[in-house]
Amino acid sequence: MLLKDFYEVQLIDKVSDTKYFATIILNEKHEVFKGHFPGNPVTPGVCMMQIIKELTQEVTGFSLQLKSSNNVKFMALINPEETPELRLELEILPNEDEVKVKNTTSFGETVALKLSNTYKKI
Repeated sequence: MLLKDFYEVQLIDKVSDTKYFATIILNEKHEVFKGHFPGNPVTPGVCMMQIIKELTQEVTGFSLQLKSSNNVKFMALINPEETPELRLELEILPNEDEVKVKNTTSFGETVALKLSNTYKKI
């Protein structure tokens, strides 16, 4: 975990050969939220991208480096005080040298993030 105590993984559930659901809980008291933004905490997009990478590494067992991101859409602000529990849907497609991931992150009925990432195995 790049940011110590930033989030806790509650569950990773494999639903098919390529599809996983993960539930995480954001730590609303983490230092990052004191500066992003004081009095109105918002989860940084780069932190969400790191969480997706870390979950993908956990599922695949590979160390990964981001190669490219496509169709990145931040659709709703994630305030950890109001909605600390997030559900991530991951479609993970590994091949010989890379791992492709399609992600949808949501809380309740709200979709907060959609993206497609390609990682290089390192």
